[in-house]
Parts: sequence; structure tokens; C-alpha cells
Amino acid sequence: MKTIVHLLRHGEVHNPEGVLYGRRDGFHLSELGHRMAARIGESLGDRDIVHLRTSPLERAQETGAPLAAARGLTPVLDPRVIESANQFEGINFGGGARTFLKHPGLLRHLYNPLKPSWGEPYDEIAARMMAAVHDARDAARGHEAVIVSHQLPIWTTRLFVEKRSYLHHPKTRQCTLCSVTSLHFEDDKLRQVAYSEPAGDMIPVADRSAPFSAGGATPEDRP
Repeated sequence: MKTIVHLLRHGEVHNPEGVLYGRRDGFHLSELGHRMAARIGESLGDRDIVHLRTSPLERAQETGAPLAAARGLTPVLDPRVIESANQFEGINFGGGARTFLKHPGLLRHLYNPLKPSWGEPYDEIAARMMAAVHDARDAARGHEAVIVSHQLPIWTTRLFVEKRSYLHHPKTRQCTLCSVTSLHFEDDKLRQVAYSEPAGDMIPVADRSAPFSAGGATPEDRP
């Protein structure tokens, strides 16, 4: 029996202050983010999706709403697919390395990038995400499911299933806004990982090439 679980990253967030918003409430999709979400509803709306679950954060729920409407589904709010915890939440990293000159105390959190020492351990992220993936797979046996989550949890999940090192730079994450990382199962066995960017053409070129950008690391994902 073949089942697909799609990991959908949320759309662009309205964040004029440029802070690392992490798990904070009150951060909603921007106008562009809503258009990205609508694109997802159009591009995935005709697929055999029978189950949808989202992170409880507003930006994830708003991203999943057009798809839920297109498929006639009621999303399940799943705290296991929430953004990763981060010691730097609320900090504005617009100044790059100069941020650490303004906040020297932040440096003490950077001693172990393999963990990472500044946030939720990668193993814990992968464990909670995979538990949600397995539940979504079971709920959609023989069909497709979508989980709306965030860049780092999705990328960590991909590194885990592909048995790759967690050590990476945010710029190398293949997980743009409203991208879809698809896990293809045969019964309970993962057979293939696929990736697509249904809203990729909506991301400004300058943002895709910038170190901390929509295509690289947004404020929720730094450092």
C-alpha cells in the first residue's frame, strides 16, 4: 500500500521588525504569504489528500487553510510539528555578526553546533516530527496526507530519514517558503523522498540568494 506524507513549509510571514519569532504568537502570513498559501491550495487541491495536520502557530494554520478548503478537510492541530525552540527568540539578527557585539551573552550558546546548543536538540526535533509523520501516514493509508510545519523541523526530518549529518549551514537547507518535502511510503517503509516548490516563482530573487532570506534562513530559523 502506497502512502505519501507531504511536509509543507508555511508561507512568508509579516515581520517588519525582522525578529527571530520562533514559537511566539501573533506572527501571521504577509500578503505575499497568503498568495503563496492560495497557490498551495490550487497546486495540491486536486491530489488525493485525505488528512491534514498543522503546527498550532498562526502562520502554519493560515498556510493550510486554502488546501483544507479545497479538500474539504478539518486540520488537526499537532504541537509535535511546531517550530523548534531557540535561545535567540525575539532577537533581531538584521545586523549579522554585529548582533553578537550588541548581545555578547548570546555567544555562550554557540559551543556545540551538532546539538545545537542554542536550541532544541536535533534528535528531539526528528523524534517528534517522525511521530507525527507516522500518525499522518496511518490516518491516510493508501492516500496522501499533508503536515504544515516550519523550515528547521522539516529539514531536520529530511536529514534524519536520509541518514545525513545534522551539521549544516542554514543557507544549505532545501526548504523554501511553501515548499513540499514528500515522503513516499510502501506500507510502513519509506521508499523515496521528493521535493518541490509550488510557490518558488513567487519568492523574490534577492531573497533566495541572501544569507538570511526566504530561500535560506528566515528570522524564525537563525542562526
